[in-house]
Amino acid sequence: MNKTSKIYIAGHKGLVGSAIVKNLLSKGYVNLIFKTHKELDLLNQEDVRKFFEIEKPEYVILAAAKVGGIVANSTYRADFIYENLQIQNNVIHQSYKHNVTKLLFLGSTCIYPKNGPKPMKEDSLLTSELEYTNEPYAIAKIAGIKMCESYNLQYGTNFISVMPTNLYGPNDNFDLKTSHVLPALLRKMHLGYYIEQNNWQAIKQDLNKNPIENIDGNSSKKVIIDILEKYGISFKIQNSKSDINLNKVKIDIWGSGSPKREFLWSEDMSDACIYIMERIDFKDLVNSIYSKEIRNTHLNIGTGVDISIKELALTIKKIVGYKGELYFNDTKPDGTMVKLTNPSKLHSIGWKHKIELKKGIEIMYKWYLENNK
Repeated sequence: MNKTSKIYIAGHKGLVGSAIVKNLLSKGYVNLIFKTHKELDLLNQEDVRKFFEIEKPEYVILAAAKVGGIVANSTYRADFIYENLQIQNNVIHQSYKHNVTKLLFLGSTCIYPKNGPKPMKEDSLLTSELEYTNEPYAIAKIAGIKMCESYNLQYGTNFISVMPTNLYGPNDNFDLKTSHVLPALLRKMHLGYYIEQNNWQAIKQDLNKNPIENIDGNSSKKVIIDILEKYGISFKIQNSKSDINLNKVKIDIWGSGSPKREFLWSEDMSDACIYIMERIDFKDLVNSIYSKEIRNTHLNIGTGVDISIKELALTIKKIVGYKGELYFNDTKPDGTMVKLTNPSKLHSIGWKHKIELKKGIEIMYKWYLENNK
């Protein structure tokens, strides 16, 4: 890519896409294209075809997807497989039809088998069964990898797939109904902290910025309390002499807290994506051993370091300043117990992450506070 190349970023407003746009602009790229969902519905095949015909992008970064945590994946299984398949089918196919020079497809490390070897290497793909809770999403992303590989092999395209680990950062999804574990925990403890302080003005302000099931700061205190309790933030008034009028808060967390997860700062991820777009082609990822069978050409993007959900919760608790109880509800599913990637393939081509988890959470919480005033 050069600085004037026409680059289309699909999903530019999300956690991933916004970080990629920020990175490209910081590097001096000046010809970026993006459309809001209202301007371009990526689920609509004809709309996507017309967009490519008119805009003729040279490079495409496919960061648009329907994403969510364990609750959303368990609840909206049909939506996750349908919408993700539809988006990637439309964008990848039109990229081929309109001679895009290079495409980068972003997937997820949930593509790997539930009980496969850890850390997860690229060649463990499709070696055994997936984790049930996010199986529809994972199958859609596996289809995207295979679509990119297949178009490369049949049509000579240059489509690369990358599998980021769990991401967090600015513009994350803080909707308690659909968010991933880290932003959900951060927001729950942020709200819990203000309940402890009896600061209902701050709670209403937060809900005005990010309503929960359409409940905003204009709702009654009872309605707000009910919706917070629904999402595992409950409290009672303490009446002992030592804590008169203080709120004792309890935050419920799905699962036992034992599963371990790996987290990558979104701006590190965007840096890896641009590094790959600038330096790596599909031919560089083909193992010459597989002269007849070319597979597993995708790249993991991760840190190679994980943390238990319990340790993560305690880290966030300290950063936010929340003092209350954490209750790990082991009647709820844990999901895969370990989801650690092996990013050695990416390390071997010269890229490694910079921001460690604790520092990243501190930066993210500062961003959250500044953007929820």
